[in-house]
Amino acid sequence: MSTFDPAGTDLSSWLTHLETLHPKAIDLGLDRIQGVAAKLGLRQPFVTITVGGTNGKGSTCAMLEAILLSAGYKVGLYTSPHLIDFNERIRIHGEFATDTDIVRQFQRIDAARGEVTLSYFEFATLAALCLFEQMKVDVAVLEVGLGGRLDAVNIVDADCAIVTSVDIDHVEWLGDTREKIGFEKAQIFRTGRPAICADPVPPSTLIDHAREIDADLWLFGTDFNYSGDRQQWAYGGREQRRSGLAYPALRGANQLLNASAALAALEALRDKLVVPQQAVRIGLAQVSLPGRLQILPGHPTIVLDVAHNVHAAGALGQNLDGMAFYPYTHAVVGMLRDKDIAAVIGKLATRVDHWYCATVPGPRGMSGEDLAEIVRRSLPPPGTEPITVSSFDNPVQAFTEAQSKAADNDRILVFGSFTTVGPVLHHLGRKA
Repeated sequence: MSTFDPAGTDLSSWLTHLETLHPKAIDLGLDRIQGVAAKLGLRQPFVTITVGGTNGKGSTCAMLEAILLSAGYKVGLYTSPHLIDFNERIRIHGEFATDTDIVRQFQRIDAARGEVTLSYFEFATLAALCLFEQMKVDVAVLEVGLGGRLDAVNIVDADCAIVTSVDIDHVEWLGDTREKIGFEKAQIFRTGRPAICADPVPPSTLIDHAREIDADLWLFGTDFNYSGDRQQWAYGGREQRRSGLAYPALRGANQLLNASAALAALEALRDKLVVPQQAVRIGLAQVSLPGRLQILPGHPTIVLDVAHNVHAAGALGQNLDGMAFYPYTHAVVGMLRDKDIAAVIGKLATRVDHWYCATVPGPRGMSGEDLAEIVRRSLPPPGTEPITVSSFDNPVQAFTEAQSKAADNDRILVFGSFTTVGPVLHHLGRKA
């Protein structure tokens, strides 16, 4: 007999309830959520931008939010997953939604759903859309959770859709080739509306689908591009050029690609949204996104990155190479078992001297011991100094050990999952 009381429950209890309400944690499909959205009478009285892709979604969303806020718009931002608190997923005018606001929407959704069971992500998506409507935002930026075609966010007919990149991830749900995955992600495009693709070499399935539905396809290198030197960079679109831009505050080799996708979307929506050059400058200068090549001040240097697939790990490796010299790099890693773990570790194997493998929780989580075994098998032949590999019960325990072993001039890298980086951030007393 369930003791759950929707009327008198706090957010933490609600989230625990949502984890068990639907029989599957990931259950792709739009029928359930569309039916409940109709009962809620959800409208879309704001400009909407959806952002899908394998990597770069979070950065692109953060840049869009920062620029649009600087332009004076009231912005709703929906992202996933969260690092520390669920509230991070829903931002309104630059602030996290409150527990009270979220619980009120959960109660509304629960009353409307009847016998329909919704997943945790479906509840979260509906709560964000309900809040954005209630708070009368001008623009909503929505990050697609997984794929595109059957992701809950795809119930929204976006005014503009962005696909940042297409690479191999979530193979069990999306397929094992870029062509299959590209087709899934292209489904967020809409007929007659701007469809921005920032992948320099997009799969033909993405291009073909956009043309079949007669979307207004913007391709990187054809419809928009960027150029730059050491001091500044410039965006060039179909009819608009923005020059003399400072580099985005977000670190990483791919951030100009993400920034140019954001600016292409704003150019494509210029009839609906007026965004002055100064708003672009301020937004890019002020944007922040915890857990994406986040470098903490102090000694030893601490680098946090949620990279969890091969494409992201390759970019992380390049970014590590671009940093200063460190005698030793200590890597705290925890990963989900449905990732291509050996290939991810392989991208970083030659850059790490000491591995601290952590157990991450949940049904998809992998134990530190099993992860350590994969790391050992993925390492190159030993050199003059042996590479050490050890395992721990959780990311904080692994990180604490790395801190105790690292010298002041060393580097500690924390990566592999939101469920690895988040607890370490929390342990360090930092907010997401």
